[in-house]
Amino acid sequence: MAKPSGPICNLDCQYCFYLEKEKLYPGVGKSASWRMPDTVLEAYIRSYIESQEVPAVTFAWQGGEPTLLGLDFFRRAVELERKYAGTRQIDNSFQTNGVLINEEWARFLADNGFLVGISIDGPREIHDRFRRDRGGQPTFDRVMGAIELFIKHGVQFNTLTVLQAHNSQFPSEVYGFLKGIGSQFLQFIPVVERLAPVEDDGMLSLVAPRAGKFAVVTDWSVQPEQFGRFLTTVFDEWVRNDAGQVFVQLFDVTLEAWYGMEPSICIMRRRCGEAMIVEHNGDVYSCDHYVYPENRLGNLVDSPLTELVTSERQRQFGADKEARLPDYCRRCEFLFACNGECPKHRFEKTPDGQDGLNYLCSGYRAYFAHVAPYMEFMREELRAGRPPANVIRWTREQDLRVAGKRHPGRNDPCLCGSGRKFKKCCGRDS
Repeated sequence: MAKPSGPICNLDCQYCFYLEKEKLYPGVGKSASWRMPDTVLEAYIRSYIESQEVPAVTFAWQGGEPTLLGLDFFRRAVELERKYAGTRQIDNSFQTNGVLINEEWARFLADNGFLVGISIDGPREIHDRFRRDRGGQPTFDRVMGAIELFIKHGVQFNTLTVLQAHNSQFPSEVYGFLKGIGSQFLQFIPVVERLAPVEDDGMLSLVAPRAGKFAVVTDWSVQPEQFGRFLTTVFDEWVRNDAGQVFVQLFDVTLEAWYGMEPSICIMRRRCGEAMIVEHNGDVYSCDHYVYPENRLGNLVDSPLTELVTSERQRQFGADKEARLPDYCRRCEFLFACNGECPKHRFEKTPDGQDGLNYLCSGYRAYFAHVAPYMEFMREELRAGRPPANVIRWTREQDLRVAGKRHPGRNDPCLCGSGRKFKKCCGRDS
């Protein structure tokens, strides 16, 4: 992923772990100085395309807030992609807070086929609790304006919802709201950050994963049990009403694991190390969550990108995810689905006293145990060549059995998953 504006952002979200990364580049100064130079941009695009051995190459643009760079920067990026693409297909993804999106931005994103991830944490009162601009003003209305422009211009988008201590208490409200604004592709991202008693490395307040026992979890981080309750509550609504129509990233990835596939997102894979970060000046770091001095691999202007990606340090970084799993995790029945999740979150002790347990473990275990029978059903549907969305009808049939019924009542939800009452749908002729 590229962060061409570094950590510079026009929001001041209380839970953001990236804003303070400015301290890693103390000589940069004004915001304009964080702009990725054209020489670095061209070197990055050329080397990234050359390093790929696949027919389609995807660029991921993040920040900070990338729209601060202006449209001309991304027009230039698209121009360079076309220059070096050769026979490869080029795709772009773009993450934004939406505050600066206007008609011109929306047309550009639509015309160039960008897939946009827009950050929104729920309805107005939930979203505005943490997501405010640099002047302390709420941002909900501006984000909703951006989403309306995306829909108007046909921009493909998904919603990125940070799960924190507040909104994780309202799973039904958050999920219902996201569906209501037209989001069909949802990502729920748990935020877990720790504060050091003194600034880490003499600079950073939010500590590196290697920090010792004196670091404390922030009060705005999501609690493990609440995280699990959020996921299971949303899943229960999804599996009865929305499977096949609304796509929740974690549910998709969980089904991949139950089907025997390697999970497609890095935090759930056996090994990691394939989601590196390119900073505004060309510095390459091991991971978005490991932008610390000791995880700097080099600079792509000075070293070929393939050399940095395949370096022994990066290979070891990726292998450590599996190698450092505690025995408690290795014995877990859900290891195949979780693989210890993100190493950044592994700072707790296991019940038998080993280091390296994931902070969110209890939440994930509750979620995996809850969804297991549904995942097994969907897996068998896939194996039989049938759509896994059949889980809606199956789930509603199970609900009827639990309620002691053989058939749905006139006012019960129809088994077919249409969202209509039985009497208005499949029960009309009965």
